[in-house]
Amino acid sequence: MSKNARKSASLWDPAIVRPAIGDAFAKLDPRVMAKNPVMFVVEVGCALVTVLFVYDLARGAHVDALFTIQLILWLWFTVLFANFAEAMAEGRGKAQAATLRNMRTTTTARRLRKAGDAAALDRTAAGETVVATELKRGDVVRVDANESIPADGEIIEGIASVDESAITGESAPVVREAGGDRSAVTGGTRVLSDWLVIEIAQDPGGGFIDRMIALVEGAERQKTPNEIALTILLAALTLIFLVATITLEPFARFFGGSLGIAALVALLVCLIPTTIGGLLSAIGIAGMDRLVQKNVLATSGRAVEAAGDIDVLMLDKTGTITYGNRQAFKFLPVRGVDETRLARIATLCSMPDETPEGKSIVELAKTKGITADLPDGATFVAFTAKTRMSGVDTADHP
Repeated sequence: MSKNARKSASLWDPAIVRPAIGDAFAKLDPRVMAKNPVMFVVEVGCALVTVLFVYDLARGAHVDALFTIQLILWLWFTVLFANFAEAMAEGRGKAQAATLRNMRTTTTARRLRKAGDAAALDRTAAGETVVATELKRGDVVRVDANESIPADGEIIEGIASVDESAITGESAPVVREAGGDRSAVTGGTRVLSDWLVIEIAQDPGGGFIDRMIALVEGAERQKTPNEIALTILLAALTLIFLVATITLEPFARFFGGSLGIAALVALLVCLIPTTIGGLLSAIGIAGMDRLVQKNVLATSGRAVEAAGDIDVLMLDKTGTITYGNRQAFKFLPVRGVDETRLARIATLCSMPDETPEGKSIVELAKTKGITADLPDGATFVAFTAKTRMSGVDTADHP
């Protein structure tokens, strides 16, 4: 994932808070609230007390207005706060997904041939410039050095080194070429050298970046076994306390008194596990969001729980957890070779090399005051996926 995609927004970022406030009211829909039995019961109690209070005022009945108004406000605040907490957790993921989606809409591609077109392919043609989201399965595009690959596809011509760190986290570029098992490329990666002609293999919305967006937004989040078990327990406790609270009014009337609906609803909300029920869904979404901030995508709630239990993590590639920005720090000549001569030759060979290692050799020579000029008649050999090296092409050996 790119640095911009995983940039963490402030907790109270207005771009997240404002939509969350609207979502908190939108989530009052009973069809949404029914997924959380605890908060659904609280919402029903809120609505019941509010309707009865308005009805009593309309018919002029005597009511304890101050108590009832305070109760109504606190009950609605409880429901809205639970919805707001969940909306805020979702908002963080949506903000990160928006960055990824923006990357898709701002990436352009040079389409050489549309899907189903029987015309011969001319990789030297100018083609037409289209937005990456308009590409379909079967379209053929050309990607040159320093350009982003617009969508998942298969290389049909060319060989190039590709930076896949935005997707895999591996900082070292990899070679991708037509034919064999290294011909698949992923949208969002960048070509560092040479060029590629790619046949798009996914329809719009089915690529890796699109699946990543769905994961970040939590659209495919499923409840874990622990979350399901806790939901069942909370629902059972809510049912037990609901039955117990309902039976209090008949007992009170049997002894010549009355508790009132408002008091019973207030007691029920205090008895049931309102806090846990209100924050349960937000906890799961926040867990996935915390992993996204660490550049980890969890494909399920079970993975989030597993991440919390990890004590030791073993990885097979250092570039996954390091920058991979290796630097030269000393010239070590063999016996009979002057260090200055070694540095000059190494600098010449590294000047056309755009990798971190090559640049560091040139910088190291500068710090030592060593310069190197290209010999007459010699030419640089640039580092490409084909040469897989850089150097100087000359018949003379200084």
